[in-house]
Amino acid sequence: MKVKVEFKPRAYKQLRKLPEHVVSKLKIWIRFIELVGLSETKKIKGYHDEPLQGDRKGQRSIRLSRSYRAIYREDKGIIHLVIILEVNKHEY
Repeated sequence: MKVKVEFKPRAYKQLRKLPEHVVSKLKIWIRFIELVGLSETKKIKGYHDEPLQGDRKGQRSIRLSRSYRAIYREDKGIIHLVIILEVNKHEY
């Protein structure tokens, strides 16, 4: 099944402000999803793909670096990148 990744306007706008190494890791994550699908990409330990709770229930988080997380949700084969956050420990 072909998976499509879409950026919500806020996440797309944030890309311009991110460090290059964070953008690079996000691009690699997107490429993995396009090649092998989300379920296989979730198995890559370096991204620490995990479900979120509370107000973000139904969304998932991946680590792009120690300080940056990408929040996304999946809907019918489309990955919606919701926001990219700079976080401190457990701030998201």
